[in-house]
Amino acid sequence: MRLDKFLSQQLGISRALVARELRAKRVTVDGEVVKSGALKLAPEQEVRFDDNVLSQLNGPRYFMLNKPQGYVCSTDDPDHPTVLYFLDEPVAYKLHAAGRLDIDTTGLVLMTDDGQWSHRITSPRHECEKTYLVTLEHPLAADTAQQFEQGVQLHNEKNLTKPAKLEKIEDTLVRLTISEGRYHQVKRMFAAVGNRVIELHRERIGAIVLDDDLAPGEYRPLTEEEIASVGAPHLLD
Repeated sequence: MRLDKFLSQQLGISRALVARELRAKRVTVDGEVVKSGALKLAPEQEVRFDDNVLSQLNGPRYFMLNKPQGYVCSTDDPDHPTVLYFLDEPVAYKLHAAGRLDIDTTGLVLMTDDGQWSHRITSPRHECEKTYLVTLEHPLAADTAQQFEQGVQLHNEKNLTKPAKLEKIEDTLVRLTISEGRYHQVKRMFAAVGNRVIELHRERIGAIVLDDDLAPGEYRPLTEEEIASVGAPHLLD
């Protein structure tokens, strides 16, 4: 990658401003001042801006985040803080959520800059399972699990929901696993059977389970096994 493109991405500024910073001798490569943005960077070279190291990104990135309430999963929102606030990573704005959560929903969010990988999570035809811990306003009705297994009719939708697995933990606390991702689906499923979701927390996406020791707002890189669990394109397409 050219040095000026790399600096533009890292610093979030235009190429014109990058050229100005280069002329001001604020950039070094392997300890030497560089004033030309045309320099082709090698992966092993160290770039510094005002003596702060700028990390080169080698390959896609994958993270698990425990999302707290009050944050949106979009990367840019004029009205609400986004989950990028928690990611202390180079060029964090290039990361996106593989499966969003509502602003008031907590729990597992997967962040990546690998569009193909996230598509295998979000595409309806891959039927990637998601598991939620759900707190309800009213005690669970005896027939709700059977209704969810058969599929329920959501308001203003033509097709029934796909079969979902419902496990009762307490009268108003349940664990729900779904394999699709319709708009506000969990809340609308319970509304369809006369109940209301008070709290919603995502525990699992596919085979990736949220770490119990990740506090709200904390994150970590995914393991190689977790990344691979989403599956290779040729196996799922």
